[in-house]
Amino acid sequence: MIPDQENPMPAKKKAAAKKKATVKKKVALKKKVAVKKKAVAKKKVAVKKKAVAKKKVVAKKKAATKKKATAAQANDSSLLGTFGFAPYEPTKKEEYMNEAQEEHFRAILNAWKASLMEEVDRTVHHMQDDAANFPDPNDRASQESEFSLELRTRDRERKLIKKITSTLDRLDAGDYGWCDSCGVEIGIRRLEARPTADLCVDCKTLEEIKEKQMA
Repeated sequence: MIPDQENPMPAKKKAAAKKKATVKKKVALKKKVAVKKKAVAKKKVAVKKKAVAKKKVVAKKKAATKKKATAAQANDSSLLGTFGFAPYEPTKKEEYMNEAQEEHFRAILNAWKASLMEEVDRTVHHMQDDAANFPDPNDRASQESEFSLELRTRDRERKLIKKITSTLDRLDAGDYGWCDSCGVEIGIRRLEARPTADLCVDCKTLEEIKEKQMA
């Protein structure tokens, strides 16, 4: 009898099993590599997002800088001076209320006075030209109310013109720029803000307190 040959099938099965295991390992490795790549890709996306965020912050800073610049320009424009005159800048050794300073404030006062007189004349001509007898009582009441408001405004301006004229007389007399109450310097900056000022800040404050107490 021919002896039974060993069945080669188990070896084949083992080889097939090994191949399957190897394939599974490769697939698992590929999956791990893919996962790692995805993780790296996510990190890159996150880094890009952070970079975009940084750019936005820089843009905000630039916007804030522009706002500061605009505010500074507004402040500069508010310091252009009274009635179109540049503010007077005295030197450290310059004498207070010298000839140059007197001429500076004289020019401001004259320009202010001329402007107010033009407004008064314009109002008078406007009232003369537009005055009419409206048949409608509502129209007449509206016109009278408008004229009354303009007259009150012009009355205040006339009083201010008198004050400016009086200030110009003080300037000619050499008394301009000194406090009428205590005799100290009123100061260039205060005079720039209120050219007709005849009291220093302290004396003006005391005067206002007394007026409130008397009221």
